[in-house]
Amino acid sequence: MTTNKDAKGAIDTSVNRRSLCSRILKYLFIGMGSFIFMLLAFAAWIYFSLIAGPSIMDISDYHPFKSSEAKIRYLAFEDKMAKKWPIISEEKTVRTSYGQTFMRISGPVNGQPLVLLPGGGSNSLIWQANIKALSSVYRTYALDNIYDFGRSVYTRKMKTPNDFSQWLDELFDTLSLGKNIRIAGYSYGGWVTGIYATSHPERLSKVILIAPPFLIQPITNDFIWNMIIGILPCKYTMRRSLYSAWNDLAKSGKEGKEIVDDRVEYVYIAMKSFKFKTGVEPIMLTDTDLHKLTMPVLFLIGEHEIVCNPQLAISRLNKVAPGIKTELISGTGHDLMFTHTDKVNNAMLDFLK
Repeated sequence: MTTNKDAKGAIDTSVNRRSLCSRILKYLFIGMGSFIFMLLAFAAWIYFSLIAGPSIMDISDYHPFKSSEAKIRYLAFEDKMAKKWPIISEEKTVRTSYGQTFMRISGPVNGQPLVLLPGGGSNSLIWQANIKALSSVYRTYALDNIYDFGRSVYTRKMKTPNDFSQWLDELFDTLSLGKNIRIAGYSYGGWVTGIYATSHPERLSKVILIAPPFLIQPITNDFIWNMIIGILPCKYTMRRSLYSAWNDLAKSGKEGKEIVDDRVEYVYIAMKSFKFKTGVEPIMLTDTDLHKLTMPVLFLIGEHEIVCNPQLAISRLNKVAPGIKTELISGTGHDLMFTHTDKVNNAMLDFLK
């Protein structure tokens, strides 16, 4: 038989359970609301820091920058960087149907042409450590990519890999470089170089690919993560991204760390200054594409590379295109041009002879 005391206890227990559930739901809603608010705030920060501004094809006096102030800020910083360029160079701007391409031309006037393409998120100054040695023999053309940071100004949107090939072909015609061109590309510039080489092999006498992403092997998860945190408009995440990619240089001493920090500062200012744009979706060369590379090709990559698996990349080339010369540089990764400058320069010059 149920007593009044038992009934009261049951009622109290039921009330306590309802109260507990109410508190749990309350804090759950508060937590979800806080999370959604933080997510919206983060999205707003990304938008106003990175994306907001003139449209990509809004051609103005300060295009491709976000504003005239952004243009002044970036160019002043780049001028400061250029003071470390170790040789006297002619600065030239060449017009194509894709816009104006800026370049630094060095070396003997009668030297054989050597075109140098920069990595993604950089400009012609990325060749600072190599340009003196290369220009001692060749007439070097260090380009600012038409669709990236730097002094080149695009007037057409780059939509496909073929756009890069067309841009370079028009550029070489305007420069009257003929059909005996030597070309080298670092990182994303290596990808552009490989795309052009498969499209216009008849114009190239020798090709050098330095740590190109996407081109030979799929990119790694580490590199994907690096790309994600590297595009956030925050100097801390940019530093983490670049320190991971250029880890060997950052650990090499004070001078190496300063080079990495300078690069972080450059990318940070450039991303704040230029209009946001989506890049061209990169493709990997097929076996058929690799067979089109009938000219001498040198493939350089560091053993600590995070862009792709260096051993698998070399293995594929040795199997599919054994005529391509491959070299794995030990003790370095994506920063091989800075950590092993002499070795990279000597490998390039020996190959180009």
